[in-house]
Amino acid sequence: MAAGVSVLPLMDAVAKYLVADFPVLQVVWARFTFHLLWLLPLLLIWYRPADLWPRHPLLQLIRGTFLLLATVCFFGAIRYMPIADALALLFISPMVCTVLSPLVLRERIDAWRWAAVVVGFIGALVVVRPGFGVFQWSSMLALMAGVLHGCYLLTTRLLSGSTRPAVTLAYTAVVGVVALSAVMPGVWVAPSAAAWGWMVLMGLLGAAGHFLVIKSFERAAAPVVAPVGYAEIISASLVGYIVFSDFPDPWTWLGIAVIVCGGVMISLSETRRQPDEASAGGAMH
Repeated sequence: MAAGVSVLPLMDAVAKYLVADFPVLQVVWARFTFHLLWLLPLLLIWYRPADLWPRHPLLQLIRGTFLLLATVCFFGAIRYMPIADALALLFISPMVCTVLSPLVLRERIDAWRWAAVVVGFIGALVVVRPGFGVFQWSSMLALMAGVLHGCYLLTTRLLSGSTRPAVTLAYTAVVGVVALSAVMPGVWVAPSAAAWGWMVLMGLLGAAGHFLVIKSFERAAAPVVAPVGYAEIISASLVGYIVFSDFPDPWTWLGIAVIVCGGVMISLSETRRQPDEASAGGAMH
């Protein structure tokens, strides 16, 4: 898990570099396309053809659409704001999933998890700080990414146990590739050879990061590995500082700490209640 969440911010850094010169939709298309191309050979080696057919294709489509929209919003956000700041707001997704679970999953939410939701959203307000002269509209994109990612986590839980995680990950990429390929002619900017190389690398980093996260849940209990996922904010901060000279200010760090506390509270509550579902979410993006 630690390795996976160290790799994913590198993907974000490549995306931030690319969105400066290419449309966000084109960069997202490249992220899903090359992710899928790297993953396909492994799936064909590991699984029989019968294992690759999804049991719930409509849910797979809905899940993939949520992640596609979340990725578009997140890449749009990091075009204008530091990666760590945007990632902190993406971390509200477990809280969103918790709020929606009574409606979708018919679950009862105990006082502990409601408190965690409140804590997480207070942290988001500290990061955004509306009315304090530091508010950015790009923060709304990151918040929207968090909401959409929460919906993605919810549909992932609905699919839990029905399909192998790596296969589900591939179908998520397929949704992004098919949907965005339809609009590419209208937004396409011809990449140079170097830009193609960065796009291929971005897909590799995404596939590798998610692969490591999936393997972590296969090798250890969810209560052990799930909270480690929040270490992504540390690696994202280091990458942002080294590559783009971006570093969260003290108020943002306070908000990040509060959001992470809320997320860990939910993670620990979920893993005690239903350990098998805790691994459903995987990486943050």
